[in-house]
Amino acid sequence: MFLGQLALLAAAVFAGAALYISLVEQPARLGLDHRSLLAEWEPAYKRGTAMQAPLAVAGFLLGLAAWWQAGHAGWALGALLMVANRPFTFLAIMPTNERLMATEPAAAGPESRALVERWGSLHAVRTALGIAASVTFLWASFS
Repeated sequence: MFLGQLALLAAAVFAGAALYISLVEQPARLGLDHRSLLAEWEPAYKRGTAMQAPLAVAGFLLGLAAWWQAGHAGWALGALLMVANRPFTFLAIMPTNERLMATEPAAAGPESRALVERWGSLHAVRTALGIAASVTFLWASFS
């Protein structure tokens, strides 16, 4: 099932990138001073979005196509886990993002640091969704 394997690939790349951000990039950025922390967060967030958003959409569409082709519910479930990133991002993460992007690095302080810390906790949910989608697609691949 070629489409399913492509869905798995998209989910695994998404999950790997999200895990890297959660385990490596976020802790490293939290070691910076307030101003540098905020100055690093914004371009990193924009670049991460440019990579992860298309992967989430691709994983969703490919998972649906695999479900349509094979009829296995695992493909549909994995697709739903991938697309769940979108509403979660808009409803839970975007308010934090907007406050961070509205803050100039020169005005950074304990409040902006707390927002970046909150953002990291929220991003961990995206990581979990990506891992769950990958595991679900892997299960569907072997069923």
